[in-house]
Amino acid sequence: MKWLAGTAAAGTVAPVIGAPGETEPAPPAFPTRHPIYDPDFAKPAVFPWEKQFTPEELKTTTALADLILPKDDNGPAASEAGVPEFINEWCSAPYEDNREASEVIRGGLAWLNTESFRRFEKRFDELGIAEQSQIVDSICDEEKALPEHKTGARFFKRFRQLCLGGYYTNSATWKYLGYVGNVPIAGPYPGPPQELIEQLGLQDVV
Repeated sequence: MKWLAGTAAAGTVAPVIGAPGETEPAPPAFPTRHPIYDPDFAKPAVFPWEKQFTPEELKTTTALADLILPKDDNGPAASEAGVPEFINEWCSAPYEDNREASEVIRGGLAWLNTESFRRFEKRFDELGIAEQSQIVDSICDEEKALPEHKTGARFFKRFRQLCLGGYYTNSATWKYLGYVGNVPIAGPYPGPPQELIEQLGLQDVV
């Protein structure tokens, strides 16, 4: 009872009045925002986190991404589709899963250059396609990789996943997947292709 009475009394205390002419400071524009976890998306120039890759790591990332997805008749090179920037963005995000990915990717990039120096006395991005392919051939299959290449193989598996994810979520590559997107279709909707219906065994359903 005494605690309740004290609380009630405290609520009746008059506010302190400032000096004549004194004004309160304006409240912050976004008092609940956090500069990392709650960025102001109304201002596109303000990015939620700083990119972590060094210039050397970006060069290696670009070389490996373009080796996996080179420019051809089916689409642009990975670097032309912004894949290195996507991987840098992904690995720089301040979330637990992204930090784990960052350790794997950045450690793997260092491993890749170490292996490149061991074999050819050059950085990976300074090698020709044939030399780069020789290194990647030894880490592209984790099950078949030699024990001394297992670390590189685990890195390559994760890197390839991010590389493909960044590449095929870029609108510049959608048409090579046959993805039409949100475009109008003239006339009646044609429905799914007949060969797909037959492949799924849905002839009697459709």
